[in-house]
Amino acid sequence: MSGENEKAYFTEADSAEVVMGSIDRTGEERLLHIMDVVIRHLHAAVKEIEPTQEEWFQAIQFLTKTGQMSDEWRQEFILLSDVLGVSMLVDAINNRKPGGATETTVLGPFHVENAPVLENGADTCMDGKGEPLVVHGKVRSVEGAPIEGARLDVWQCNDDGFYDVQQKGIQPDFNLRGIFHSQKDGGYWLRAVKPRPYPIPDDGPVGMLLKKLGRHPNRPAHLHYIVGADGYEEITTHIFVPDDIYIDSDAVFGVKESLLADFIKVDDPVRAEKFNVANPFWEVEFDFVLAPKSG
Repeated sequence: MSGENEKAYFTEADSAEVVMGSIDRTGEERLLHIMDVVIRHLHAAVKEIEPTQEEWFQAIQFLTKTGQMSDEWRQEFILLSDVLGVSMLVDAINNRKPGGATETTVLGPFHVENAPVLENGADTCMDGKGEPLVVHGKVRSVEGAPIEGARLDVWQCNDDGFYDVQQKGIQPDFNLRGIFHSQKDGGYWLRAVKPRPYPIPDDGPVGMLLKKLGRHPNRPAHLHYIVGADGYEEITTHIFVPDDIYIDSDAVFGVKESLLADFIKVDDPVRAEKFNVANPFWEVEFDFVLAPKSG
């Protein structure tokens, strides 16, 4: 059944209306709204750009290559969304938290399900590379109450700037990944290595686009977190090294001022022995504040 506003003949002036007029208005309301917005804006963009047939086909080829580049371990469309700022915009819209709650940022393409559950204080580094790092802090509510049993899914790249899934057979599986749980006082701690800046994969169509736009592909050094607890909104976030060379030009626009953490170089054999790390080492303290679930 066609829509009641169906227009039988396509014209340049009425292109969006003709397409929308062909859609069954008894269908899913949310899908109809999305398609109405997408079609209107897409047709408006094409009319403003006035692409040649060659340019249009280049765009089709770009999207085709983006899909062909995606597989189980690499999602080129996520990268495209990231570098265009769309991922961060979607994140912002879906994570309007009350004041005081930890801000969120992009998930990134290298999260892995079913990382090992580790005891507090465990070392996530399995390849022996990098400068030792101790991370600790507390998980609490926006009212300041400690949250016991919060789940902290943590991951990062290695000292060469690669995630384990980018180097299957080179890095150990689940290198620099782990799931931790906060203690009675909300506290958590783990051992890792100081994160490094790294380029997002730039050997595909997204990398080609960045080069043409005169942009670099690099992300500032960071640790990834997904933090959640019963009765609280789960957050996906990072903590960043504040003096990183790329801190003001993250290729995926993921940096927020509240997520800059103090990475302190510690030269103290006694403290190193307490944490069971080599001296000197890096130390960072960062608390996560969760908002209650609504509804």
